[in-house]
Amino acid sequence: MSAVIVVHGGAWAIPDELAQASVDGVKSAACQGFSVLKGGGSALDAVEAAVRMMEDNTVFNAGHGATLNNNGDVELDAIIMDGKTLACGAVSSVKNIANPVSLARAVMDKTSHVMLTGSGANQFAESMGVETVPTDALVTEYERKEWEKHKTYVNGVMEDFNAQWAHDTVGAVALDCTGNVACATSTGGIRNKKIGRVGDSPVIGSGGYADNFSGAVSCTGHGESILKVTLARLIVSHIEQGKSVSDASQLSLQYMGERVHGAGGSIVVSPSGQWAATFTTERMAWAAAQQDELWYGLEPSQRNKEHFSQ
Repeated sequence: MSAVIVVHGGAWAIPDELAQASVDGVKSAACQGFSVLKGGGSALDAVEAAVRMMEDNTVFNAGHGATLNNNGDVELDAIIMDGKTLACGAVSSVKNIANPVSLARAVMDKTSHVMLTGSGANQFAESMGVETVPTDALVTEYERKEWEKHKTYVNGVMEDFNAQWAHDTVGAVALDCTGNVACATSTGGIRNKKIGRVGDSPVIGSGGYADNFSGAVSCTGHGESILKVTLARLIVSHIEQGKSVSDASQLSLQYMGERVHGAGGSIVVSPSGQWAATFTTERMAWAAAQQDELWYGLEPSQRNKEHFSQ
């Protein structure tokens, strides 16, 4: 079985000044995750490692670099899912956690629950000895200035998804050498969102899904639209009906656009190693690592390839 990992840094109108950093960031994350796979690590370990790297990169809206809600605070969401057992863990509206994907992994591994939210998730993090960081450590100067410009939820959302001038979700999907798939998704949400707003990212079947019988998906885009069509599970459903991962992604995103007028993107990997990175926004930074090849892109229909060694 040939291991593969695919990552994304969010589907939106990535401005030129962030374009190169976004591409560099997803390439580094894909290499990080692939090094885990090449060392015999599981798909679950690989997607966590890749997403952690993007959470630590301030160019992305997850962990460090997260957007601010309408109270000027950071609320983070994340999910991780194991395709072998369908075990998953998620957190929503957590504060002061640099790597919410690892907190989601702890929910999966250390509790009998699927999702913890708000203060309860933070209390669980404390009980697990997870280090907290001040909000200021998670917020960039760029984000603080953008938040000051748009202090109402309506203005923020309209500009984010009509003009699409906003950071977005990060995610990863992987297939390991034993044939197991996994997904992980993490986000800081929408700038100027209402306190307590939760999007698609931590919701099983919407922001992510993984099943060894069909594949693994991580989604990105307008959370409310993705939730309405359960985008990740919709993509998996098309795969189960015999569609290729590329066709399944394109059909599902097209349906979301037609049905609820939402734009977004997805990354998918099948149990056979087929993978796809698809989006209906202006840009999506993505990268995929398999064997000695690193694929990556930013613009529609762009598929660059380079060789790399681990």
